Amino acid sequence: MQDATIFIVDDDPDILMAGKLLLKRHFSNVITSENPEQIPELLASHNVDAILLDMNFGPGESSGEQGYRWLKAILQIKPLISVVMITAHGDVDTAVEAMKLGATDFIAKPWQNEKVVATLSAAVKLSQTRDEASQLKQTNQLLAKASSHISQQAILGNSAAIRHVMSLVERSAPTDANVLILGENGTGKELIARELHQQSLRNEQVFMSVDLGSVSESLFESELFGHKKGAFTGAREERVGRLKAADGGTLFLDEIGNLPLHLQAKLLTVLAQRQVTPLGANSPVDFNVRVIAATNLSREQLADENQFRPDLLFRLNTVEITLPPLRERQEDIALIAQFYVELYCRKYQRPLKTIAPSTLVSMQHYSWPGNIRALRHAVERAVILAQGNELTEDDFQLEKSSIVPLAAQAANQEDAAPQANSDNQFNLEQLEKQTISRALQTHRYNISYTAKALGLTRAALYRRMEKHGL
Repeated sequence: MQDATIFIVDDDPDILMAGKLLLKRHFSNVITSENPEQIPELLASHNVDAILLDMNFGPGESSGEQGYRWLKAILQIKPLISVVMITAHGDVDTAVEAMKLGATDFIAKPWQNEKVVATLSAAVKLSQTRDEASQLKQTNQLLAKASSHISQQAILGNSAAIRHVMSLVERSAPTDANVLILGENGTGKELIARELHQQSLRNEQVFMSVDLGSVSESLFESELFGHKKGAFTGAREERVGRLKAADGGTLFLDEIGNLPLHLQAKLLTVLAQRQVTPLGANSPVDFNVRVIAATNLSREQLADENQFRPDLLFRLNTVEITLPPLRERQEDIALIAQFYVELYCRKYQRPLKTIAPSTLVSMQHYSWPGNIRALRHAVERAVILAQGNELTEDDFQLEKSSIVPLAAQAANQEDAAPQANSDNQFNLEQLEKQTISRALQTHRYNISYTAKALGLTRAALYRRMEKHGL
């Protein structure tokens, strides 16, 4: 017996009785009515799964017009419900017309019991599937809306550099143009990507973020394209790829520069065709996403065909947005720092702290190699460890050698290393620190490229950076 409610509407009491006696053995609840005028009231008071509706009511009626009218009325009240029409034997044209108007199926009188039960069982399953799909769609919309606000904060700053960035965002967001975001680590590339999504026509749909730097080559196709059950060893169930999961919304491909060339070719093919074939599948599936990509590679590195395919670059950078490093937004540092001070004071339930004026000057002249991310971590640490209500340079643990007026730092960049080494030219610790620092700057703080240039593993580079406070 199915847990479902069947509603029979027919002006023949014998049909109603026979239908109820038959169907109550197969469905948990059966309600009947001789008067179609009761349909709205009964639909409102019962959770009906399927309706068995006569085509004609009253003596002499045979056109089916009454059935059409009530079918339309039912579907206006409950658009997802399954309606099975009862029609005279051989009157197929009338039944076909009813199905064009939205009926699920039809049963001819006199009916066969097995046919009635089977037809209504299928109708109930269809109604339940439609309900589930509708609920899932609504849930996904709510999740998409909620996820778009997760960790979403205002993009802070009034500098000319950030105003230019926001102007590009405002002009490109309402379009479906692909956007490539360039910038050093910690400059807020994902924040800009989310802002593009929020200002787009897709803002009610999902924002799907994929960190390509953390996806192994062996799992790339499964992660982005999906796979069928049994497509490879360990594929115990079907998986929807990120491209299809983001259908209708925005796909953010972070660290696109870390993708090997042979995988860049596969991504290019999929983006060009707007179709994806899951692993183990025989036919492609269409998808509709807006692509936003980001990388910390420089424009020069992206132009190197040995690192990045020019045809993929051409497809990704319909609009190109370059985020300025924090050292080029000196006037924004105070605003950003104070925002995070207030944030972490609330988070850790500390009295509201202020930044000492002299400390703020030092922060504005600090090079901030990790940009906003480094500033945020420095503020969090200061709020946790500070003993007073005024934050000082000691609380931020700023490296003295990096607190240099930015103009002088830019003018003397090439000479800075020899001068720093003059007194400690044989100090191995200092030489190692300066070498790692210069390598990080050369490769715009891309850990993978810096480690490769130094002949180290990523883990070894991270250990040395921690050791030297980098």
